[in-house]
Amino acid sequence: MTRRYCSLPRQSDPAFAPGLAAERLGALIGGRRMWVNGTVLHYCFLDAETDASVIPVPGTAETRRVPWAGTGEQRDVVRESFREWQDLGIGVRFAEVRDRGEAELRIGFQEGGGSWSAVGRDALAVGAGERTMNLGWDLTEPGGRWTALHSVGHALGMRHEHQSPFAGVHWDDEAVYTALAGPPHHWSRDRTDRAILRKLDPAEANGAVWDPHSVMQFPFGPGLILEPEQYHNGLYPPGSLSPADKEFVLRWYPPAEAPAALVPFRSAPLGLGPGGQADFAVEPPETREYSVGTFGACDSVVVVFEERDGEPRYLAGHDDGGTARNALIGVRLVKGRRYVVRVRLHSTWGSGETAVMCW
Repeated sequence: MTRRYCSLPRQSDPAFAPGLAAERLGALIGGRRMWVNGTVLHYCFLDAETDASVIPVPGTAETRRVPWAGTGEQRDVVRESFREWQDLGIGVRFAEVRDRGEAELRIGFQEGGGSWSAVGRDALAVGAGERTMNLGWDLTEPGGRWTALHSVGHALGMRHEHQSPFAGVHWDDEAVYTALAGPPHHWSRDRTDRAILRKLDPAEANGAVWDPHSVMQFPFGPGLILEPEQYHNGLYPPGSLSPADKEFVLRWYPPAEAPAALVPFRSAPLGLGPGGQADFAVEPPETREYSVGTFGACDSVVVVFEERDGEPRYLAGHDDGGTARNALIGVRLVKGRRYVVRVRLHSTWGSGETAVMCW
């Protein structure tokens, strides 16, 4: 069976404030891509006439148009994969929508475009008309189900297991470069470094112990792994969710006591710089106590105003222009009334991907 791997999109490393304690820095690194537990992640399939890539035809000066739409059978494999993760009882839920403007996860099936996915909340930084996931192989063929399960794992915030610093894998680097430079991947050395050879920060790993049976572990043929010696002739995970995979997602997304879902009032990525500010109009769908906070911001302030007679009147939160301290507040919102949520970003980390959520 041809081994087909996924390639994660390149993401810039965040800038953290100097002087952070190692424990806090590790928590920020490990959790920056994870969703708030209780989130409903909406996904859609991109199939409009304009959903396509124009790519060069190798060896010619011509280009060709490749649509992103997938077949009904391939979509069903993806739906089944979302259900398999959700059926573990995790606190995050998935909902298919038609309107791409409502979808945090937007899925394409560009043939020849490889398979890849944004990792966790990195999806919020992707343009609203763009894919956050592409499944470039036929999912109805052998190994297709693994590709879909693996990609949903990325969407939940999981990283590649073979890049775990706890794995102790010693690669034959040149053999790996050669294997990935050929079909079906045609990867550059840089892409192979990013997807295979580079070790993750320990805080980014899926667990403190390497799991060669993880669905996030690539299969590898003979001669690519020098150590551990038992994998010199190849490493072939089963392609299903392992006990450690289940432990990881249940640790980050424990089952909610009540099925109350997040009610998102979220803008497009803000692109705020330090000191930048944005306002959001909020019309709650029901009367109850809400928690109001931000995604993607390390140091931010949230203030809520109630709109009365067309004017915002202070309701909750506080911004004195100094140190951020109100990134999460509790407030009672009443259905039928209009509110304004104001967010101010204080640090550079989170710039470009900040979003407001009420739940």
